[in-house]
Amino acid sequence: MILLTGATGKTGSETAKALAARGVKARALVRNAGKAAALQAAGMELVVGDVTDADCVRKALAGVSKLLLLLPNSEQQLAQEKQVVDLARAAGVRHIVKMSSMEAVPGASAPIRQIHWESEQYLRASGLAWTMIRPDFFMDNFLGSAGTIREKKLFALPLGESRSAMIDARDIGAVTAEALAGQGHEGKSHDITGPELLSCHQVAECLSGVLGTTITYVAADPQAYLGILRRVLPNEWHANAVSALFREIAEGVVPSRVTDTVRKVTGRGPFTLAQFLREHIAAFR
Repeated sequence: MILLTGATGKTGSETAKALAARGVKARALVRNAGKAAALQAAGMELVVGDVTDADCVRKALAGVSKLLLLLPNSEQQLAQEKQVVDLARAAGVRHIVKMSSMEAVPGASAPIRQIHWESEQYLRASGLAWTMIRPDFFMDNFLGSAGTIREKKLFALPLGESRSAMIDARDIGAVTAEALAGQGHEGKSHDITGPELLSCHQVAECLSGVLGTTITYVAADPQAYLGILRRVLPNEWHANAVSALFREIAEGVVPSRVTDTVRKVTGRGPFTLAQFLREHIAAFR
């Protein structure tokens, strides 16, 4: 049995879809059964509870051999992930697949990067088999700018002139599902990217071509953008952490690179940005 945490989020739901398409039996630990109705309809077993509740996690881990560790970014994330690793080991889980980030490196200073790196190290030292899933910047993040793209023909992010090998969440889900259901992924870190390095100016050009109208990228002032984050994210820590991550991306602290991981793991190439935008065109019009 495979247990998924984070199964109702972007990458977790794509992983669940990919597992269902393979006919793989899986279970999901979810806080809201209503949000997980589609998972249940696809044949996934649900355990309703919170990942911070050790008793709920123990219940969900019964009979599980592989686990997807995918928790939301928060100030408590590292402690929560360590607890899940410990509970999984005690329950007899053999293999944990952790959702991390390509930006998680030794000496990382942005809090989100630090948390992922320290969690990776804890899992490596646990004695369990492990696989790290380390995606680059999500194409799906541009859906958060759909409103200003529709209404003002622009989007603003504090990313300067930086370039990222942006990745579609479907590709992350496909690689994660293979790591959970396939063979030979133990002890590997899968750095996942899209097929090309793109700046936000190039994203704007691609959007313009897909939508048939001129879309402009505005390099937002970091402090002004932090004010926006404080209005839309759940707490001050999360807003500051995302702001710090954007700052390091803009400064090129961890330069992006293109990898061939998606093709090696899944046997097909990753989705391009143009494909992603065309398939989500309704959001931007």
